[in-house]
Amino acid sequence: MEVLWMLPLLLVPVLFWTSSTFVFYFKKCFYVAYMMLLAMIAIPICILKCGGRDIENMRVIRFMVRHVKYILGLRFEVSGWEHLQNEGPYVVISNHQSSLDVLGLMEVLPDRCTTIAKKELLWAGTVGLVCWLGGIVFINRKKTSDAKSVMADTAKIMLRDKINLWVFPEGTRNQKGDILPFKKGAFHLAVQAQAPIIPIVFSSYSNFYLRKEKQFKSGTITLKILPKIETKGLTTDDVTSLCEQLHGLMRTSFLEISVQSPQSNGPSNH
Repeated sequence: MEVLWMLPLLLVPVLFWTSSTFVFYFKKCFYVAYMMLLAMIAIPICILKCGGRDIENMRVIRFMVRHVKYILGLRFEVSGWEHLQNEGPYVVISNHQSSLDVLGLMEVLPDRCTTIAKKELLWAGTVGLVCWLGGIVFINRKKTSDAKSVMADTAKIMLRDKINLWVFPEGTRNQKGDILPFKKGAFHLAVQAQAPIIPIVFSSYSNFYLRKEKQFKSGTITLKILPKIETKGLTTDDVTSLCEQLHGLMRTSFLEISVQSPQSNGPSNH
């Protein structure tokens, strides 16, 4: 009987080394469960530290999350750190590939910086609550009028409280080997606040993470921080050209660093 109880424990390492599909689902489930556990631990710390919802809680969240990359077998190579050494407020924009982007975000997240997220995240258990405590701005993507109103209010708060904001202008996750056209909300926000935009580009995850093929290996992600683009003097009439300019810059960098990005690490059957 004891041997029978031991079989599942012996089976796990065997599957881990022989089945890439098993590894994919194991890592995905672990990632979600572990992030919820970390959020559960962070919630009382945030409440005790700041008394409730406060952007300073992002420091706690950043500290709690930064080690997760090692558990998943990931590492980051960051260039252009000097471009983040700016007085706020400013808007950070980056491409969006998967929920793993959170790890890269926390790797370089500046002080007094929070993000914009879809409203549905608010109901994601402990993760949703800790995001709310961190001052994350939630928008209803299905109601354009509501989203525009939130953006206008956020621009005022950015100026008043010297807050930096991180936005994913593609608006959805994308693993097609390119950058999707940008939605204009982030650029309207930057122009309304007359705040500079700092682009950050994540290299393609395709050398270690393929959702359709059910592969999740260890690997390296390159983050390239580009020089800021000023918006002082720009108006809503300039938003389209600004959006196209940033998309072109980021797409060029994405294709460049994705080609140069190191190959995945670890056994090939992962």
